[in-house]
Amino acid sequence: MKPNSYDKSDRPGADSIDPKVSARMTRIRGRDTRPEVALRKELRALRLGYRLHKRPIPSYRRTGDVLFPGAKVVVMVDGCFWHRCPEHYRPATQRAAFWDQKINENVERDRQTDRFLSERGWLVIRVWEHEVPSVAAQRIAEMVQMRRRRSRASEGHPA
Repeated sequence: MKPNSYDKSDRPGADSIDPKVSARMTRIRGRDTRPEVALRKELRALRLGYRLHKRPIPSYRRTGDVLFPGAKVVVMVDGCFWHRCPEHYRPATQRAAFWDQKINENVERDRQTDRFLSERGWLVIRVWEHEVPSVAAQRIAEMVQMRRRRSRASEGHPA
């Protein structure tokens, strides 16, 4: 029988979680974070229609933060700690082995997701939580508009 991929009890230190820390960790949002909401506000100001928290490919168990289905663009807003930002990531000092393994798994899952979606024609744009929302939104808008124009041109519509 295949082991449950969501069973993380094999992580170093997984059985020694302080209840106070556990309570604090459960309050960390997985969606509608401040950086994500700020980015969406900027995208709205640019009058870009999008979908929230959807699977780009329904059978693939990954959810994008912001999707532009027609342009096949998916945006992932990544936290600096959780996804090992090259500028701001600082390794945990307590339970370092546990957190190192957890972050490594996140980064590997990000790579797998990017590869899987790219192979199926999706453009994955990753935005770090520290990026200026208006700058990130402009970068996204340019890519979405370019892909929409390209899509229309391939369908025989004038640009």
